[in-house]
Amino acid sequence: MFFLFSCKEDTTILFDKSHIDSLSGIKKEKYLDSIAESLKSKNNDSLVRDLYLKIAAEYYYINEPKKSLHASLKSLQLSKDSNDSVRIAKSLYYVGDCYENSKKDSAYFYYLQAQKVYTKIHDYDNVGRMLFNKAYVLFYDGNYIECEAEVSKALRYLKKSKDYSLIYACNTLMGNCLEKLVNYDGALLYHRLALGELEKMKTHNNDKDEINNFNVTSTINICNLYDLKGEFSESIKALQDLLSEDLKKKWPRLYANVLSNLAYSKMKSGEYNNVESMFLESLRIVDSIGIESDILYKKIRIGEYFLTQKDTIKAIQSLKEAKKLAIKIKNCNEVLTSLRLLSQLDLKNSLFYANEYIKVSDSINTIQKNSHNKYARIEYETSRLEDKNKVLTKSNFYILIVSLILILVLVIIIIVRYLRYKSKEVQFLKRQQKANDEVYMLLIEQHKKIDIAKENEKAKIAKELHDGVLNKIYGVRMNLGFLNSKTDEGMVEKRKEYIFELQNIEHEIRTISHDLSRSSFFKGNDFNVLLSNLIENQKDISSTRFKYIKDKTVEWGAIQNIYKINLYRIIQEAILNINKHANAKKCEVMIQKTDKNRLKLSITDDGVGFDIKNKKSGIGLNNMKERTNSLKGKFKIESKIGNGTKIEVTFTP
Repeated sequence: MFFLFSCKEDTTILFDKSHIDSLSGIKKEKYLDSIAESLKSKNNDSLVRDLYLKIAAEYYYINEPKKSLHASLKSLQLSKDSNDSVRIAKSLYYVGDCYENSKKDSAYFYYLQAQKVYTKIHDYDNVGRMLFNKAYVLFYDGNYIECEAEVSKALRYLKKSKDYSLIYACNTLMGNCLEKLVNYDGALLYHRLALGELEKMKTHNNDKDEINNFNVTSTINICNLYDLKGEFSESIKALQDLLSEDLKKKWPRLYANVLSNLAYSKMKSGEYNNVESMFLESLRIVDSIGIESDILYKKIRIGEYFLTQKDTIKAIQSLKEAKKLAIKIKNCNEVLTSLRLLSQLDLKNSLFYANEYIKVSDSINTIQKNSHNKYARIEYETSRLEDKNKVLTKSNFYILIVSLILILVLVIIIIVRYLRYKSKEVQFLKRQQKANDEVYMLLIEQHKKIDIAKENEKAKIAKELHDGVLNKIYGVRMNLGFLNSKTDEGMVEKRKEYIFELQNIEHEIRTISHDLSRSSFFKGNDFNVLLSNLIENQKDISSTRFKYIKDKTVEWGAIQNIYKINLYRIIQEAILNINKHANAKKCEVMIQKTDKNRLKLSITDDGVGFDIKNKKSGIGLNNMKERTNSLKGKFKIESKIGNGTKIEVTFTP
């Protein structure tokens, strides 16, 4: 507790290796759990990452692969966050170890990743170690050719290495691989090279017990090759030299393997003295230790021994037990061996065992065929993905640069085009305004000419009335006045009536004359006159009675011509549509001033109307909408079939 909650916290004291080694079983696991829990609150530094790796290793040694995997992955994550290449590689290595017994392809993948990182940081001893681990996975998956290639690479990297135990392991694995490939001479060469590494280990003060174990293991491997080559005497001689009470006491498993191999070599050479007791003793030793793979091999060899002794019952019993155990621990090769021997011994069930042998053999062949290049594919696909990522990274960089340049060019083009468009739009609006002003002035000029003609005609009529008719009437009145001198009372009254009537005529004619001689009603180019004339002119060409309702508060002189000409054209277009389509009896055109100095044009008819939703807008309506938009106004149309049509245009001049 003091270590875990010290005020001056030091992560290095959390992990006490000597204390851990003194613990056993559940106590060791709980102690490691407490360290792992305390590390969760620590900051990510090299000491914390190292501690995760240390507890991952300890979990692995006490056969807790899940917890070891969790700690290894945590270290990997922290190392990646800190870009710590050394610990990234080591974490990948540890993750691969966790998967070695459960998911060989995953183990191979992580060893490959670790190898690549070690290569980048030039740690060639660990590159060799990862190659060896990959080869180990390949060997126990039955892929001996690729295993040989990986071990060869590992040995090339380890040429100048002083890690003699690793070199020993590589040579041993190469010997075992070549044995499976039936290259017995090559296998002997590498096992002897492995023994040579033991001599180097002795000079560098390596652990003597470890060296002794390696020596026994290599000797057993060499004797297996002697047996395969039929050189049983060489095998017997070498194995007998290994048997000792010291080996039996310190390393009972190795002793049992040496004893079993010696018994097997003697059996193969035809020497059966004490062979059965040697086999049974070796079986008893491994059975007491509980190593199922060793028990399996011993039972198969005992079955073979009873076969040589013609003891069919014991042979069948031993081989059945071996087959059951081989199935349990999923050792396919020994399942085949036991089935093959049973098919030869158990004549009653020979066909059954033969068929089982064929099924298992075919299944193994299918699996090996499907997975033969699995690891080569993993390596190739990993390399391909890495190369692809490099290319993609480079390509993405270039794409990014090119995209930015293109976007910049596109933005510049858009801005230039927009400015040109706005310039053209301004010029167009200026031209349009100028054209509208010219059109409006032409209308005004036209009306001026009409007014001048009217003025001339009225002056002429006034002159004729004044100088001709009035003078004559005046003369008649004067003459009647003279006649008034007569004294006849009836005539006098008669004359008075005529004279009075003539005065009335004179007064009426003078009034007409004065009216005709007044100035034109179109003063100041009043826009209302234009609209009135437009409406009045419809009487002669349309059966619809048009009425113009004007608002006297509107000061048309203060409104720009662009608004007046567009308003005039909208009314003109609406009247044209009414004449063509509405079949209306009457129509009202009204312009009024609303709130906020807005003008509102309303054109209402009682014609046939139409369905706004279903009918497409014609050219006339589109023109009115466009002119309204040019005034920055709102265009609204209401119509129903049989209920007439109402058009409203609202704008601010």
